Amino acid sequence: MMLDLKNKRVTVVGLGRSGVAACKFLVREGAQVTLTDTKTETELRPYLNQLTDTEVRLSLGGHDAKDFLRTDLVVLSPGVPSGLEPVRAARDKGVPVIGELELAFSCFKAPLLAITGTNGKSTTTTLLGEMYKNQGRRVFVGGNLGTPLCEAILSPLAWEAAVVEVSSFQLETVSGFRPRVAALLNITPDHLDRYHTFQEYCEAKLRIFQNQKPGDHAVLNWDDPITQRLIGSKQITAQVHFFGRVRPPVEGMGLAGEYLVYRDHKTKRPLCKVQEIKIKGAHNLENAMAASLMALVSGCESRVIAETLRTFAGLEHRLEFVREVRGVRYFNDSKGTNVGAVLMSLESFQEPIILIAGGLDKGNDFSPLRDPVRRTVKQVILIGKSKAKIRKALDGCAPLEECSTLEEAVRLADRLGRPGDVVLLSPACASFDMFKNFEERGKVFKEAVACLR
Repeated sequence: MMLDLKNKRVTVVGLGRSGVAACKFLVREGAQVTLTDTKTETELRPYLNQLTDTEVRLSLGGHDAKDFLRTDLVVLSPGVPSGLEPVRAARDKGVPVIGELELAFSCFKAPLLAITGTNGKSTTTTLLGEMYKNQGRRVFVGGNLGTPLCEAILSPLAWEAAVVEVSSFQLETVSGFRPRVAALLNITPDHLDRYHTFQEYCEAKLRIFQNQKPGDHAVLNWDDPITQRLIGSKQITAQVHFFGRVRPPVEGMGLAGEYLVYRDHKTKRPLCKVQEIKIKGAHNLENAMAASLMALVSGCESRVIAETLRTFAGLEHRLEFVREVRGVRYFNDSKGTNVGAVLMSLESFQEPIILIAGGLDKGNDFSPLRDPVRRTVKQVILIGKSKAKIRKALDGCAPLEECSTLEEAVRLADRLGRPGDVVLLSPACASFDMFKNFEERGKVFKEAVACLR
């Protein structure tokens, strides 16, 4: 439903890319916009420079209660907790609180395909977007991936579809958000520094399905235990489709011998050989399955899907091959910021692994790593603030060393590595204790590897 924003007072909470896009869109629609952020004008200067021609009132360096209570609408950026005290006060007074995703969706006219899950969202979103582009459709690709959906509305292009990555943070504040095709890739514990329980985190993810109708499509991972509970709960009203790498579903996307195959009640349709899929790794095979299934149920041709699988090279910092040095291969998986991601990355190799892990803990339980580390890892090198917690969790599973910097960890891995080994940066933690973001961490790792002789 299209929001009437003209002359409405709207408070945007949190700047960043989403906040900038929301402000620009709201001003274009005639709203009176106040932007509030706990950071100062100096800290936010790169973003404020993008709003120089936009009439926005600034309330920086903290939150003023009046900005939340004397307004017609509050719009949250994804990084702002929906339980923030002034946000709760606004809700208690009856002020609508939505996120930038909901704001954009209310004005977006083309069909929308949405992807959530703990791991694999960005790769699956980008891959599905490539399938749509190769099909010849004018598609917007973004969301939590980096380009806010509001920017799609600001664009002069007439979009035929949008493929968006959505996070649990974004889903906390949806009300009418309705993707025509929605996928839940997997759920493993993550962001437990923001959510009180794993169940609360799961419930946020499941909101992706809450507004779907019987004519819409829901794509689920047949291997994930959450899927089994969902099927029995009747929470999903859309048509349900499954993909499975370990347990191929009777109908849906799975494996048959060396082929990726789609089955329905009438046919079995091979798409391509698994070895032809350009992105490698167990988790990337699941991502390829999910994207292919979403593309098929929304009308893309099998030949286009197969060709995209053969040519899509993957994303930076996601199990990215960096370099081989004296028979040792180095992989950058800096985006592996939770335990589930590391488990999938470890499963992708048969070779002995030197694992570089650690960073800022997000409330993770590292004990699920014990058995996989014991089986596949010859050496663990720990960095960052969580070193002690990970060391305690993995004690006795593999030799453990600690380093003060990532560069030092790479040099140690170089000394310990032997031909045939794999050095894997897959931190199981956030990056903010040592780096600006996971991208900077991955870049530092690749630069350190490049310096090895």
